[in-house]
Amino acid sequence: MKALVQRVRVAKVWINNHIYNEISAGMVVFLGVKRDDNEKDAAQLAGKTTRLRIFPDEKDRMNRNVCDIDGEILVISQFTLYANTRKGNRPSFINAAPPAQAEILYNQYVQCLKNDLPTEAIKTGRFRASMQIEMINDGPVTISLDSDQPLCAESSDLSHKLD
Repeated sequence: MKALVQRVRVAKVWINNHIYNEISAGMVVFLGVKRDDNEKDAAQLAGKTTRLRIFPDEKDRMNRNVCDIDGEILVISQFTLYANTRKGNRPSFINAAPPAQAEILYNQYVQCLKNDLPTEAIKTGRFRASMQIEMINDGPVTISLDSDQPLCAESSDLSHKLD
């Protein structure tokens, strides 16, 4: 799974010219699911998302996470994060998960976010809908997270012990 995380002051998702959901300070997460992703990837990436320290502390250092600031998260499905543009000019999405699989893992990711934040702090777009995203990126801060990248040596070792 891939998550493109943007720190925002506000964000809105529009569907059919109406505001579908909106958040105040927090993050917008564009989430892509690939063919071989699973529930473990969703849980790992959700935990990494909520622990990501990209919000300023009293010394203006990025030292706080979304939970520390009582922030909100807007999650938008984004299969185009798995675009392959190596050949030609038209992207291929062969690595993106089929919609049915992707929707299950997208929902699993959202549920895992709710382990760390109040349910009302997590908002979403609508899976497979045509959406317009309006946001004010704060910083700007944009971070790419990938479940294929181990968190760290200790975390990798620990995750094997949990299996």
